Amino acid sequence: MGELSSSTPTETLDVLGRVCPYPLVLAKKAVEKLPSGGVLKILCDAPASAEDSIPRYCEKQGFKFESVKLEDKGYWELYIQKS
Repeated sequence: MGELSSSTPTETLDVLGRVCPYPLVLAKKAVEKLPSGGVLKILCDAPASAEDSIPRYCEKQGFKFESVKLEDKGYWELYIQKS
């Protein structure tokens, strides 16, 4: 467990069953509403979103990002900390 995944998220977003671009679009909207320093936890089962578009978005925005793949459940828990 990393620093973000061990903290209590400010908000949780469930995008299970949604495909690109919806997870990214919904994540952007949720992050906009977060206070500075807030942590968004995203439940995502779309590989393109979990491994590509959402991490890239965070990198461009300068947000902390952490991904935890839950192999047994078949989805990722993504953590974004707004700067």
